[in-house]
Amino acid sequence: MVVGLSHRTAPLEVLERASLDGAAARAMAQSACAGEDVTEAVVLSTCNRLEVYSEVASFHGGLADLGAALVAATGVPLVDLTDHLYVHYADGAVEHLFTVVCGLDSMAVGESQVLGQVRSALRRGQEDGSVGSHLHGLLQRALRVGKRAHSETGLDHAGHSLVEAGLAHADEVVGGLPSARVLVVGAGAMSALAVTTAHRLGARDITVVNRTPARAQRLAEAVGGRWLALDDGTSLERALASADVVLSCTGAVGHVVDAATVGAARALRGGGGGSASAAPQLVVDLALPRDVAPEVGRIPGVVVLGLAELGAQLADEAASAAAGGVADDLRDARAIVAEEAAGYLAEQRAAAVAPTVVALRTHAREVADAELARLRQRLGPALDERLEAEVQQTLHRVVATLLHTPTVRMKSLAADAAVGPSYVEALRRLFDLDPAGTREPLSAGEALRARPEVRTAAAGHAPAAVPVHAMRDLLAGVPRGRGAAGDAP
Repeated sequence: MVVGLSHRTAPLEVLERASLDGAAARAMAQSACAGEDVTEAVVLSTCNRLEVYSEVASFHGGLADLGAALVAATGVPLVDLTDHLYVHYADGAVEHLFTVVCGLDSMAVGESQVLGQVRSALRRGQEDGSVGSHLHGLLQRALRVGKRAHSETGLDHAGHSLVEAGLAHADEVVGGLPSARVLVVGAGAMSALAVTTAHRLGARDITVVNRTPARAQRLAEAVGGRWLALDDGTSLERALASADVVLSCTGAVGHVVDAATVGAARALRGGGGGSASAAPQLVVDLALPRDVAPEVGRIPGVVVLGLAELGAQLADEAASAAAGGVADDLRDARAIVAEEAAGYLAEQRAAAVAPTVVALRTHAREVADAELARLRQRLGPALDERLEAEVQQTLHRVVATLLHTPTVRMKSLAADAAVGPSYVEALRRLFDLDPAGTREPLSAGEALRARPEVRTAAAGHAPAAVPVHAMRDLLAGVPRGRGAAGDAP
């Protein structure tokens, strides 16, 4: 099951309130696993989505547990989240994950950064024990699907990254990157992408500032740049004063670049003429929550682009690309997602029938052994060891021969979502196999048929996103948030 919200369903203000840092994301996964119906969980938190992927025992119970964990982790009241949440279950959850990992659901369509983000989320889940065999296998498969989509299609060229979209404005604001002084605030994964992208696009003067000098030094030296320790307000002020383009992506809670600091930097930048004579500056805010205070955009000579502006720009580009040369690449990538999802689900359904096959073989062996025991009791000494061994071998050979075709056929039929479950259930009933030992958890169809308003979208198996009105009903029992938006961690 997947429960989450993204740039496609929620405005930036809601995403910002619900954003989680690494520690909070780990805590949310562990909190979800404490629920009665959740056995595994991993949280994917990026600048444009917050999702929890989980293994659940039932649809409604799992949804309630995940909803409670989401509210507790973000501190955002349920009433403010409900209209923006989506749920994918069973087949739909697998296809959604593969789509996300390929970058097809990203703000920057086709971007590959999400591969690293999913890999990091998986590693954290393994370290914390919130990821078990089911999610581990699924996420590893998803990573392979993402790599395949990027290697077999032109997906990498489908659109600009967020960094590229921001730097595209350098020409009109500061006269181009080759002559611009670029400042990167932060030294995390997004900052590394910012540094390498700026350098690739022609920037030759790059400075990285961070509270951990060693990390800033490592990023800067990789492109022949400079680094500064962000030890107090004046160090950032001086760095801002000399920069033409600023890329900020710290992931900190609260504004790192505020109006007072930028105003002081503009005064230094203008020299004797003050801020009025300072050269224009482009500030690209790639962080969520936002690094740059909204008031900075009202300072004369400073152009601020945040995720909202970049998202709108990329949406326009994606629409043009879909109608242009990359349409084939997007179609091919989606075909890979569909093929890989179908293959994975078929493998899972075939594997799920194993307990029934084991139960059938065990049942048949017990019947044969019981008949041999009756024969031994009836014949007594007349049944010597050699003859008993021959009879036993013959019985087991007959049982194996009779069961071979049905078990092979059942494994094959189980891979078919339309008929597989029916055949497996029929076999259990016909041979009176132990349902407690062989029955699988509630299927997607069974779970969703229990609530008429949440029907599956395709063939009764792969549910689409749960409608908003149904979400409200399903989460009705989830506790409310700890407080208002200001209480969010």
